[in-house]
Amino acid sequence: MKKNDLPKKVAVFPLSNFIIFPQTTVPLNIFEPRYIDMINDSMETNKLIGIIQPRNNQNENYINPELHNVGCLGKITNFKKTNDGRYIIELKGIIRFKIENEFSTNKKYREFEISFDNYFEDLTNKKEDLEFSDLELIFKDIKSLFEKKGFIINWQALKEQSLNEIINALAMASPFTLEEKQILLEAQNLKIRKTKISEILTTYSYDSYNNTTIQ
Repeated sequence: MKKNDLPKKVAVFPLSNFIIFPQTTVPLNIFEPRYIDMINDSMETNKLIGIIQPRNNQNENYINPELHNVGCLGKITNFKKTNDGRYIIELKGIIRFKIENEFSTNKKYREFEISFDNYFEDLTNKKEDLEFSDLELIFKDIKSLFEKKGFIINWQALKEQSLNEIINALAMASPFTLEEKQILLEAQNLKIRKTKISEILTTYSYDSYNNTTIQ
């Protein structure tokens, strides 16, 4: 997608403890009526929606939770309607955005004015100055964390992807907190995101060590 094709307004899907990065694709199961409406409207226009996390201090049943400032614009690349009325879609991350203002609307879902000013590099295929060896320690530590949390990852298949895809996939699938995932989303580039993952894993390793010694 080109810079001039980016929307100034986007429908936003708030998802707790979930992030999507540019150049990654995720499946979504859409079943709430307001988000069914959102997908219908999106499919009739530009097939774009925004994914963003609510802030952690919100009641899950609250209709309009306070949102984080930064999310990711996604494009619907696959769409299927199930027999029970749900939508199964695939969403490809395009570019991160910052929320500017919320529009007043009669629609059931929320729409925002957004800015892409800080994230235009997401649209390029810039090659990051990273080697696979840079990820070896991350693989070791995060694999241990995933196993402790009961997460199953096809590590061999993951290693065959690009460094960008690997780091973003680990960030998306990780058992990190909402705030930790938000930090990873807002990291300006891949190198910083790799460093942030290492820092978060160090905290988890430290906590695990302390728990073990106390018990």
